[in-house]
Amino acid sequence: MSSATPTSARVRRLPVVGALRLGRPSDVWFKPALSVVAAVAPPSLLLMTLGRLDLAPYTMAGSLCALYAHNRPYAARAKVLAWVILGMLGGLAVALVSASLTRNAVVLVTVGALLAAVQKAVCDATRVGPPAHVILTFVSSAALFVPQTLGQAPGHLALAAAAGVWAWLVGMAPAPLRPHGPERRATAQALNAAAAYAETARGGEEGGAGARSAAYAAVHAAWQTLLAVRNRPSTTRRALERLVIRAEVALAAPADADPARLRSWARAVRGTGRIPRTGDPRREEDGLRREEDGLRPDGVGSRPDGAGQCRTDGGARLDDDSLRRDGDLLHERDELVGVAAERAVAPRPLRSRLGPLALVAVRSALGCALAGYVSLALGAERPYWALVTAASLYQANITLTWSRAVQRVVGNLVGVLLFAAVAPVAQLGPLALVLCILACNFGAEALIGRNYWLGSVCVTPLALLVTELPGYQPTGELVTGRVVDTLVGALVGFVAAVAVTNRRAGRRVERALTTVDRAREHAARVAADPSSSPAALVAARRGLAAAVVDLRATADAAAGEWWQRALPLERVVLAEQAAHRTLAATVRRRGLLPDPGTTSTYTYTEGASP
Repeated sequence: MSSATPTSARVRRLPVVGALRLGRPSDVWFKPALSVVAAVAPPSLLLMTLGRLDLAPYTMAGSLCALYAHNRPYAARAKVLAWVILGMLGGLAVALVSASLTRNAVVLVTVGALLAAVQKAVCDATRVGPPAHVILTFVSSAALFVPQTLGQAPGHLALAAAAGVWAWLVGMAPAPLRPHGPERRATAQALNAAAAYAETARGGEEGGAGARSAAYAAVHAAWQTLLAVRNRPSTTRRALERLVIRAEVALAAPADADPARLRSWARAVRGTGRIPRTGDPRREEDGLRREEDGLRPDGVGSRPDGAGQCRTDGGARLDDDSLRRDGDLLHERDELVGVAAERAVAPRPLRSRLGPLALVAVRSALGCALAGYVSLALGAERPYWALVTAASLYQANITLTWSRAVQRVVGNLVGVLLFAAVAPVAQLGPLALVLCILACNFGAEALIGRNYWLGSVCVTPLALLVTELPGYQPTGELVTGRVVDTLVGALVGFVAAVAVTNRRAGRRVERALTTVDRAREHAARVAADPSSSPAALVAARRGLAAAVVDLRATADAAAGEWWQRALPLERVVLAEQAAHRTLAATVRRRGLLPDPGTTSTYTYTEGASP
């Protein structure tokens, strides 16, 4: 395992201009943008036709679920979207019942803060991904301040559920056309990131550390996507796994990598055509062994023939490049077997994953509640705006949270100006209002990938336009209220984040890395011991595989925590990589995989769980 250590990330300066710098748009920015429009438009237009546009906020609650899980394989996406819809309905039900039972604003803010804390903790524990808890918190918090009766709640929930089903269908619609689209995109991003790092490392350019971190992050994300489906992998997914392993090899030896070839594979993967083959370890290994048999360490049957080369009796020349390629094939084979072993381990129960997130929930509850209370004290009519602003701030560390606060404030301030310009058009009629809402939905998802503040420029008028669905309201009052609540939520939320910290998150990652190291060393000793029993091999393999799964879960949880050192993502990836090879060794000892250098028949069945 690498001895690399995480770089220090102690807070010295909180950036302002850097937080607003625009990045490159996502490669698939149009997918969530088009999905949310397709999910929102039909229910909203139908209600407009029926003259009940006042009910559109409830259908929009379900439609916004289409924003989730765009990076998941479709088999996993179906489950994630279903759980998101159920979570949205659960939060909405609590909000509607609470609004029906009381109009006490302090009680409603408290309920909203507790819901936000639960939504934050569950989304972090289940690693739902963007937009995570923010949409769920917005839906439930807004519903708290809409007058309700208990008799109306079931109908409103039914509208949200129907729109949620439609959003599920929209999210799954591309599956018949590109059944492996998400996995292909993640693999292509890993290959391109590895190529960029190889070019930077070979050219001695500045920014090599940033390119290396980005490449390891892309490889880590690709493995997360490929391992999201735990059933038997298809031939396509196995081919994609080989390509991700090639990206890992390029990270380990950037000087020997071919960036052009990596980019060529990435381009081929993005399409719908055949996935490029890197070589089948089962077939190519036999040729490798035949070549190895002609090389005798005592010099008999072979003789040196130039630096880095040797000639066999048959005249075949083996140079460093061919030996390196053969080594890559063995590495690829071992890693694939290790990945299969990891896939066979069931994930930890949700309850055990929620435990370490207790402080996350406390921080969210405290920050959201205080933001709502301060907003009420200032006379706000919609304190949920301040509550949602506070809920949206919490990121991986103090610098990133400060950046998110700056982005939120700037985006909202520019957004209220955009709303002031759009409001006269939206007030021309119901159709104009719906079209403006659809345009803001599209703009928010199309732009948010470049920078959060840019997406907020469209999110802010969207939220303000939604408040006008039951009836038009004075533009000046909406703008003033939104500005005040944004400033209150950002300030109070940031103070709460600084006050409630969890410095144990970093230690958990270190402990998880240590656990993987020890489990790998134990598994390696058992695999190397000829007298070890099959039961011991199975126990060692399962222990190591469980440790690898726990490491990934712990690292993902720490990515949403406060601590003063950067997440050692490179060490996490290297530990996983080494563990996969050791897992392969334990499988080999069970007779499912021949030992390198022997002439045994390769009997491991592709896709089978070892």
